[in-house]
Amino acid sequence: MKKFFLSLLCLGVMITSCNNDDDTVIEEEEIETPDEEIVEVDIEVQNFFWQTLNLYYFWQGDVPDLADDRFDTQTAYEEYLSENEDPEALLENKLLFSEDRFTFYSDDYTTLVNSSAGVSKSNGLQFGLGRIEGTDEVFGFVEYIVKNSDASGKDIKRGDLFVGVDGQTLYSDRDNPDDNNLDLLFGDNDTYVLNMAEIVNGGISPNNKNVSLTKFEGLVEDPIHVSNVITSGDKKIGYLMYNQFIAGSEDEMNAVFAEFLSQGVNELVLDLRYNLGGRGSTAAVLASLIKGTNTSDLLFKTIYNAKLQAEFDSSFTDNFFVSTTGTNDNNSNAALNTLNLNSVYIIATEGSASASELVMVGLAPYMNVIHIGGTTVGKNQGSLLFVDDPENGNIYSPENVDDINPNVQWGLQPIISRVENSAGFSDYVDGLVPDIELSEDITNLGILGNADEPLFKRAIQEITGISGKSKSEALIPANLVSSSKLHDPRNATLLLNNSVPSTKIPLVEKK
Repeated sequence: MKKFFLSLLCLGVMITSCNNDDDTVIEEEEIETPDEEIVEVDIEVQNFFWQTLNLYYFWQGDVPDLADDRFDTQTAYEEYLSENEDPEALLENKLLFSEDRFTFYSDDYTTLVNSSAGVSKSNGLQFGLGRIEGTDEVFGFVEYIVKNSDASGKDIKRGDLFVGVDGQTLYSDRDNPDDNNLDLLFGDNDTYVLNMAEIVNGGISPNNKNVSLTKFEGLVEDPIHVSNVITSGDKKIGYLMYNQFIAGSEDEMNAVFAEFLSQGVNELVLDLRYNLGGRGSTAAVLASLIKGTNTSDLLFKTIYNAKLQAEFDSSFTDNFFVSTTGTNDNNSNAALNTLNLNSVYIIATEGSASASELVMVGLAPYMNVIHIGGTTVGKNQGSLLFVDDPENGNIYSPENVDDINPNVQWGLQPIISRVENSAGFSDYVDGLVPDIELSEDITNLGILGNADEPLFKRAIQEITGISGKSKSEALIPANLVSSSKLHDPRNATLLLNNSVPSTKIPLVEKK
């Protein structure tokens, strides 16, 4: 495979270009510009956005302003960037494809790094938001509480309801979703008071109870929320609730499966109902713990834009099952304690996306995947974090933080690929439809990991052969308007850290 060098266009000083045949960098003549009074515009951020998307963006060929021949000269390119003084407006209005739902960015790249590592400023309350039937009013319900958080020390638990914040009733206009006051929950206010509620005569009513919660920096959530083993007849059923595919959690997952093996587990219920994604390499470890460690079996393939796809060989596109936890992020590279199952029961809902969907889709050609819950988000795309670091292809790496342009601390995480399984299946942008449809019931959310929790109970029924209804039996179903996770696209990620270009590809050349 050829190697290339990536260098940013010099702003009004020098152009560098690449000779693809001998990998040498050629300096061309300095461009002379007429002497005239020019109002200078700082275009470093705009330049970083354009260069990154022109090279890596999955839809580069569908965005006219990202075309390789969009600008004839360096001067024309700089003038274009200068005319777009607001980098966010440039990105949103001219550089992103209209069908892109999942590209995101921040003016501080460290917030994106922390998000992918499960570190956040949070009070530890994970909640869903539904609509009170026949109104624009919104109610919240507690999905779970993060361990060692502010909420974990307060009088609030899974299944509790709330209808207001700081005395204001929550609402979201059905005809105009932008008209809402949900920023009371998602805004910059570090402390707020939840106005609690309860079920009364089949409806949701305030109960005069209030709970004050405060967000703190640096909360680290353990992605393994619950694991246990249930015995039912001759079935030993392992249960794992995994809430984010975080690199560095592979050894911990492996230990859970070692416990499953020691207890003779022969069936598995994997609960991904609140898992919006994360690392593709971590998804490969989880899939291998379930199915097996034949490293010649293809788990998924990544498809890039035409420009990159033409340069990549299978080492960049093919992702196989694995046999160890790996060495990344302080993992021990331990052999996997795989269950070698022929079937798996996966709980997934409208709160499941990306790497969660990838595990389901990737396993499907090799085993029977029984999906219980609701239709998933539908994210068949991978992304990567980029920073203004041209010497390293703009790809973020913690080892190269000193190389990041000190004037540009932005982080950009665009969609760079589509994923498909070993059978070539990739068409799930509308979500994965469950085999057994069952919504969470606000009146009976149950205890996660308990055999009587409705979705887990339904999985046990399927495993043991006890018949159950296939449609939702919920009295008040959790029809999500939003949630503490879904409101932020940064949570729905498939990070392709093990399947991205590590060489430097040339930027479009100017004359």
